[in-house]
Amino acid sequence: MNNPLTPLLDTLSRPMDIAGRVLLGLYFLIPGLSKVTGFSGTLAYMEQHGVPLALPVLLLTIPLQVGAGLALIFNRQVRTAAFVLAGMTLLINLFMHDFWNDYPGGNAQHELQNFIKNLGIFAGLLLLAARRPGARTEAAQA
Repeated sequence: MNNPLTPLLDTLSRPMDIAGRVLLGLYFLIPGLSKVTGFSGTLAYMEQHGVPLALPVLLLTIPLQVGAGLALIFNRQVRTAAFVLAGMTLLINLFMHDFWNDYPGGNAQHELQNFIKNLGIFAGLLLLAARRPGARTEAAQA
């Protein structure tokens, strides 16, 4: 069955790919950089949420978020970067957006919203990581 949107989707394929990668890259690059300027606050937040080895984890998180974010933006090692960021996103969800725990000044509803949003980000990263170079498009398969 022919999809009437196929020609439009084919035309927009490359711009959508670029926009998606850049936006996902920025989603990690900006928080990675903000962890440098807000280092002590981020560390305290991680410790409050019981992140094991919070200092080494934070010191590892910053270059991973910045480096993998830049990789997505500049289309370099996209599958690897997306895979690493997907794993990191899953861990961030489990430790930092743990809506099932009660923290002083915490907001469980806000953490649930972040948790669900991050599942969407995780799904998008998995799709990027699963892409194979030269894979046939839907239009090419028809």
